[in-house]
Amino acid sequence: MNVGITGIAYALPAREVATGELQRTIAAASGLTLPPRMFEQATGIKRRRMVADGEYASDLAIDAATKVLADTGTDPHDLDLLLFASATRDMAEPATAHVVQAALGSRAHALDVTNACNSFLNGIDLARSMILAGRARRALVVTGETPTRAMRSRVDGLAQARTAFAGFTFGDAGAAVLVEPVATGGIVDVDSETHSEHWSAGGIFGGGSRHPRGDEHTYFTGDGHRLRRIFERIGAGLIERVALRTGYAWDDYARVLVHQVTRPYLEHFVRVAGVPRDKLEVTVDELGNMASATLGVQLARVRPALETGDRVLLVGLGGGVSLMTMVWEVS
Repeated sequence: MNVGITGIAYALPAREVATGELQRTIAAASGLTLPPRMFEQATGIKRRRMVADGEYASDLAIDAATKVLADTGTDPHDLDLLLFASATRDMAEPATAHVVQAALGSRAHALDVTNACNSFLNGIDLARSMILAGRARRALVVTGETPTRAMRSRVDGLAQARTAFAGFTFGDAGAAVLVEPVATGGIVDVDSETHSEHWSAGGIFGGGSRHPRGDEHTYFTGDGHRLRRIFERIGAGLIERVALRTGYAWDDYARVLVHQVTRPYLEHFVRVAGVPRDKLEVTVDELGNMASATLGVQLARVRPALETGDRVLLVGLGGGVSLMTMVWEVS
């Protein structure tokens, strides 16, 4: 059986915030004087979308899911599996998948999948696996990311500013894909690599049994430079393995989609991996780091230009840390 992606859509909040505006707001709240355009020059991010008050991760997922169902003519009652695969959730309990399902009117088996910025890719892989195992026939995988809610609105000193800075790259978005059996192509290769000894390098450490309460633990905290060094050290062989296993070279891909944290990091990845620039879909400049929704947004944007038989390589990076690749061939 071949299993592939038969529909894809994305959703963005209406509110757009320029990075200069974000810097001015944080500097004023923190009593700091910062060089003009410092945030933008350091990250390459010009603006991003941010949810409004009363707008939640589930809202972005529902928006994208509704578009996918409409585009593919799929009745929600024909879904066997609904996965909310996101680093963000509406609440600790119940699973946000139930909030999405209630809005769609489905009766599918519903649950959450979470693994930082690789959540959406993990969700697609899990959906594919359950279909291959005969546990489902048609799956909807959705993500709704609101990481901007984990940005510090003010910082107390340079030490806190350093650990908070990675959070200032965030932008909000949602995405959804329909996963089901296809006649040809589909998801033809998946690989992952996990180095969990680095779990403390960055994250939002509140909301669980370690820190169940307290605003201090609800902000993103991490060392962006340390995370970059970790990914550079452990990720070098991942793309080489894909090439050895599949026999595909860069020319065999119509597009190469990469998780994007900042523009400098993307440029470094391009140099190291040798990815042809014309195969990338750059989103970080205008939308920031959308956590697990990043690859979903990119895939939805390039889909209209893809033809049957075209291949797309997706490359995911996630805190924890994990790396993941997926090769999708358009059916």
